[in-house]
Amino acid sequence: MSLKPITEIILPAIETELQRQVARLDEARTRPFHEMLTYHMGWSGAGSGPEAQGKRLRPLLLLLTVAANGTDWLRAAPAAAAVELIHNFSLVHDDIQDNSGLRRGRETVWKKWGLAQGINAGDGLFVLANLAISDLEERFPADTILKVAKILHATCLDLTRGQFLDISYETRTDLPIEDYWPMVAGKTAALLSACTHIGAILGGADEAACEAYRDFGHYLGLAFQVRDDYLGIWGNSALTGKSNKSDLVAGKKSLPVLYGLEKAGAFAKRWQEGPIRGDEAASMSQKLTEEGAQLYTQEMSDQMTDLALKALRLANPQGDAGQALYDLAQRLLGRES
Repeated sequence: MSLKPITEIILPAIETELQRQVARLDEARTRPFHEMLTYHMGWSGAGSGPEAQGKRLRPLLLLLTVAANGTDWLRAAPAAAAVELIHNFSLVHDDIQDNSGLRRGRETVWKKWGLAQGINAGDGLFVLANLAISDLEERFPADTILKVAKILHATCLDLTRGQFLDISYETRTDLPIEDYWPMVAGKTAALLSACTHIGAILGGADEAACEAYRDFGHYLGLAFQVRDDYLGIWGNSALTGKSNKSDLVAGKKSLPVLYGLEKAGAFAKRWQEGPIRGDEAASMSQKLTEEGAQLYTQEMSDQMTDLALKALRLANPQGDAGQALYDLAQRLLGRES
């Protein structure tokens, strides 16, 4: 079975479980609060629908990993909801920290309901994620649930570490390229790694396989972020849906930018002079290409991709879900959008 047929079965179940978890707030006094969360999750309000909901990549990874180890994936649905709720908690707070008024083409929660309620909405999603884990109690042994909960809590700490580094890097002008990896390991890779690790545990994999699945998610996250950095400068705007000028104009400390700064050439000289204008972005990306940043970023993407696929082969996922994991990884790692 290819990726599409199995995801067409799993994705609706993920949505149902997410709605069940968020419905804890669907009470008379907190109905407007519930509406904030359903709006952010893409289920209500103007522009709601699949595009507003996102790809649900993280819960899908978790449930495919469970199934690839021979366990009924539906038993793990609350854990899948938990990782997606954690992801969305981080998005709500990211939007506030970035002063971003739009997400997926819609007003962000804090922009629509105010800063205080935006913070509270993010907090609500975080608490709901932890409550979702407790719903595993009738489906898995207590020691298994405790192990899963510890992984999720440690991952949340890693997310905040990564966010701290990302924010602190905004004003740094002396960042060496090695400082990039701890930041993206926290912001991007940590939760993907938790998804495959938790999925392996709930699927009943042995310790060696669990470690391999954890590594798969980790390198998948790193490869995904490096590829995103590449597309942010050299991507086809028609395919990515975002301008390839935006990362440079926003001053994002992406991998190619840090590479260019370390080279201390024409790119670095202009970067140090102040913000890049939109009409300069093409020439700046050309400078990066000439100085080797494009080739370097592609090589790093390939290296992280190889490590991710090597870990997945070591984990040895089985059946239709196992093949779907390979297909999903190839799609994410070779993406143009």
